[in-house]
Amino acid sequence: MTTHGEEVDFAEFHVLLRPHAVALLCKSGKWIDGSDGTTITQEDLADPERREHTLLADEHLLGLGPEAVVYRLLDAIVDGYTPVLHGLAIDKEQIERQVFSGDAAVAERIYRLSQEIIDVQHAVASMTEVLQALRGGFGKYAIPDELQTYLQDVSDHLARASTHAAELRDALAQILNVNATLVAQRQNEDMKKISGWAAILFAPTLVGAIYGMNFDVMPELHWAFGYPFAIALMVGFAALLYVIFKRSKWM
Repeated sequence: MTTHGEEVDFAEFHVLLRPHAVALLCKSGKWIDGSDGTTITQEDLADPERREHTLLADEHLLGLGPEAVVYRLLDAIVDGYTPVLHGLAIDKEQIERQVFSGDAAVAERIYRLSQEIIDVQHAVASMTEVLQALRGGFGKYAIPDELQTYLQDVSDHLARASTHAAELRDALAQILNVNATLVAQRQNEDMKKISGWAAILFAPTLVGAIYGMNFDVMPELHWAFGYPFAIALMVGFAALLYVIFKRSKWM
């Protein structure tokens, strides 16, 4: 499991265990230790720095049998969850800042990151089932106590990864609710402004509509200052409404 941006890449491993051999197959073409799948040479095993990055780094552990290789593989896989979850946590923090900045595109980013975390949870749950199955075979296959302890340590790391993933998912759900609340508040403020301007424009429209009816008998119809008075009335009415809405923080 690796991350590229906000996308998590998953690799599928197949393990075949025999009394004196272990076969590993990864469909992505990359081994868990990051190599390109080529055979490990004697030079790799002889060089401490190069050996450290292979599954054969712990000689004492490997002396416990082929099961130790499988346990070492599982440990390396579970350890790989930590940097992935750390990267997702950084993305979550960036989304939090984006929400409070008012970015309209943040909702899509929340949904996308939530889907990646759900995929991580599925991978962790599958690994949990594998570890449970292995623990069930301790007595049947006479697994050494040291390997049982090693697998329990791997299980503890996996439990922490599962908890971290669940916390990230819950945090994103809360962020989505906060974003929805902030969007509703901004829309409410926009509706106040729209309603305020509509009322302000309605005032001169009302006066103009009444005096545009062309009735013979109307107040101030033949008055020399009737037109300026009507204009002043419309402007004054609109200005009064603007002041009222401004004080009410609608504008």
